[in-house]
Amino acid sequence: MIHAMPSAEEMARRADQASALAESLLVQGVRAVALSQVDNAGVTRVKTVPVSRLERAVKYGVGMSPVFEVFLVNDSITSSDEVGGPVGDLRLMPDPSALRVLAAQPGWAWAPVDKHTQEGEAYAGCQRSFARRMARRATDAGIDVRMTFELEWFQAALGSEVDNPIHTGPGYGLPVLATISDYARDLIAALEEEGVGVEQFHPEYAMGQLEVSVAPSDPVGAADTTVLVRQTIRAMAATHGMRASFSPIVVAGHVGNGGHVHFSLWRDGKNLFDGGRGPYGMTAEGEAFVAGVLAELPALVAVGSPSVPSYLRLIPSHWAGAFACWGRENREAAVRFVTGMLGTRDTAANTEVKCFDQSANPYLVAGALIAAGLAGVEKDLRLPDEVTVDPGGLSADELAHQGIQRLPQSVEEALSNLEKSDVLRDAMGPMLFGPFAAVRRGEAEAFAGKGPEEIVAAHRWRY
Repeated sequence: MIHAMPSAEEMARRADQASALAESLLVQGVRAVALSQVDNAGVTRVKTVPVSRLERAVKYGVGMSPVFEVFLVNDSITSSDEVGGPVGDLRLMPDPSALRVLAAQPGWAWAPVDKHTQEGEAYAGCQRSFARRMARRATDAGIDVRMTFELEWFQAALGSEVDNPIHTGPGYGLPVLATISDYARDLIAALEEEGVGVEQFHPEYAMGQLEVSVAPSDPVGAADTTVLVRQTIRAMAATHGMRASFSPIVVAGHVGNGGHVHFSLWRDGKNLFDGGRGPYGMTAEGEAFVAGVLAELPALVAVGSPSVPSYLRLIPSHWAGAFACWGRENREAAVRFVTGMLGTRDTAANTEVKCFDQSANPYLVAGALIAAGLAGVEKDLRLPDEVTVDPGGLSADELAHQGIQRLPQSVEEALSNLEKSDVLRDAMGPMLFGPFAAVRRGEAEAFAGKGPEEIVAAHRWRY
């Protein structure tokens, strides 16, 4: 696939924007800009430039080896037919329109990057560009996708592993808030100062676990926001003498951290999940999109729950969504349909995918979900019967009778489904699909035969 070089006008506009930004940042006391990408292992990597070099970075990028496309979570390196070895260079091009001053890191700003070749063309393996390309495909079909990522995390004292958590319950407990109120206040204030629309914050069910929900936006913006929010949480935790983990499982045998994705679909300003004749008011188009996601879910799990510890979390009756089924407000179904309260459904109705976690690259998740949903629209798919109980409580015969499939239980099983998916393989293209699959395969091999405790410890502070 050939990706067009940005126009001279676009490059000039971005450079002018960066020049004005640099002047403004210096006035605000900002001296450095962290430029981030999320790799195929789900690890957020960074290069930093001083504010004085921001305009040049926007014009010409910052160099980074393509080999990072095949880095594993433990920083060992694999290879694929498309990428491998020390030769070559990519240019990390910061997006000045997405730049934010980091409220929890005084003197710092942050911007996500798009990857380009040295010839200035968009790199075919760029995860952020993939999300943008799929969002444009939806727009070309007349569908505006709005999306947000829920963030759950574990927090403990600096220098400890899991023995000094920020709280020990009760889950959702007001007493917990009394003990963490300074931290929670500072975090919410920092996020709002960065322009993040905080919708909810609470102490979660598991020991040391917290959750924040933020407002939806366009798919690329939603992925950018989850990178920004996670970095702000890390920095605010450090300010309070703590550190944060977004790993799927932080304590072996305990409930893990999800990375649930909510999305809604709009056409001509109207919510496609309300006002129709389908289930709970879905329009035919909205239902077809959700049915497309559900149909591809065994393959999508390889993208949305991609790490070895993901499958220590993705187990029945733990609110992780371990079965490929859907239901209204069914928190054990992998796909939960949310109608919202009567009187708000024209704006509130949305769909949640519960089986994903934060070891995933959010740009890949956004793009893959859209690709699967659009395939459902193109095929005019319909949803199967709703599941109104915990599928984990059904017998094997009952599951088979209702056509309910257990989602993959390992990286290898998920990758096998992904490799069979023409929808996702074609959407990603070989320069993205090949290295991603190689990373998944490499991580499965790296942790083969290791027990839960060792797996969890190796991943705990990587995400």
